Amino acid sequence: MTTQHFPAVCGAVALATFAMVGAILAQTSVSVAQPAASGPTVTIDNFTFSPPTITVGVGSTVTWINQDDIPHTVVASDKAFKSKVMDTDEKYSFTFMRPGEYAYFCSLHPHMVGKVVVKAS
Repeated sequence: MTTQHFPAVCGAVALATFAMVGAILAQTSVSVAQPAASGPTVTIDNFTFSPPTITVGVGSTVTWINQDDIPHTVVASDKAFKSKVMDTDEKYSFTFMRPGEYAYFCSLHPHMVGKVVVKAS
């Protein structure tokens, strides 16, 4: 083999390798599971927070899960926490480090309201 043919042979080998890897990947199914929310959860569905009031202890992490077909947010009335806009199946979590009552709402749909009651341990 002459050096003139070397680039063509390397290119053909690389192309065959990429084709083989592509075929293997096409037959392989990879599933990535989202971590399960640990601790209390609030479901967002049909323009409501469910449960509308949740009671937790100091240090608890509450997770809101948007199960609705449209985007929603979770915003504390006192600005203690604020989620980004969440599409369907997206989650937002916040850890409550102080006792008290935290009223919240959806900034896109202000009639949607809820409350987290945090009790001292």
